Amino acid sequence: MTKEIKVKDLNTDKFISEKVAEIVASVGNGTAINALSGGVDSSVVTMIGHKALGKKLRTVFIQNGLMREGEAEKVAGYFKKMGVTVEIIDARKEFLEALSWITDPEEKREAITQTFYKSVFGRIVRESGARYLLQGTILTDVDETVAGIKRQHNVFAQLGIDPQDTFGYHILEPLIQLRKDGVRMTGKALGLPEELFNRIPFPGPALAARIIGEVTQEKLDIVRKATSIVEKLLAGSGAFQYMAILHDDRVTGMCDGKRDFGRQIEVRCWDSIDARTATPTRLSFDILEKIASSILKSVPGVVSVTYNIATKPPSTIEAV
Repeated sequence: MTKEIKVKDLNTDKFISEKVAEIVASVGNGTAINALSGGVDSSVVTMIGHKALGKKLRTVFIQNGLMREGEAEKVAGYFKKMGVTVEIIDARKEFLEALSWITDPEEKREAITQTFYKSVFGRIVRESGARYLLQGTILTDVDETVAGIKRQHNVFAQLGIDPQDTFGYHILEPLIQLRKDGVRMTGKALGLPEELFNRIPFPGPALAARIIGEVTQEKLDIVRKATSIVEKLLAGSGAFQYMAILHDDRVTGMCDGKRDFGRQIEVRCWDSIDARTATPTRLSFDILEKIASSILKSVPGVVSVTYNIATKPPSTIEAV
């Protein structure tokens, strides 16, 4: 069982030194690879890995077509300034094809996992000759997988999967004793810019976790635009996380005085410390009106905007 390091007990300098030493000891004269998504966890792992291995760590950003607007270029730019080279791998077609016709949430996660680890990232790892994968699994990921709340795409031991046998490489998880607040502290100590260590959480399956039903290019375009609006307008809210969810069913609306059928966006905004529990942020009606108005004006096809007021539990932070 993983022993948690709570924030009050976390000495970031000591933690970083220990994890750097562990990575060096594990990798030895070999090479390692990691996939950077731009989220807090993967960003912190990238910097710890870079500190430990330097050029012996290959960092890639898998452009899966499921990310936020301009994410790959933005994230690569941040790390370039810190001396870390990030390769952008275009795999949009492979992920969209893998998700075709799938509506079940667990099957969607499985499709993303298999496409990422076996098809795309697995191919990159095999071609590179690296035998070690650095991954940003945190303790909350483990908890939710064990509890059956959702299948995390980046947790294998808890699912009875041996990554060496299944995918051909060893996984190193230096952050597995921490929760999100501890990861942020570590990121700050590593010298990451606040734009990275203080980013709101973003799910591994990315926008696929925010589309109810089948993932299509049309739906991705809609939820990506809505996400951009929500994140821009709630950036100063102080909330733990906020997002736009695209519902599957079409709802009745009005256009030019006639009945129309369009899409529905559900806005979620959460107050939380470590994502194990969460309560909806009490946003003012003015900001809710502004969000709704912006989405309805800027995102074609959307005729309804709602705000989620359920707590976690019984709800979860992400929809899928």
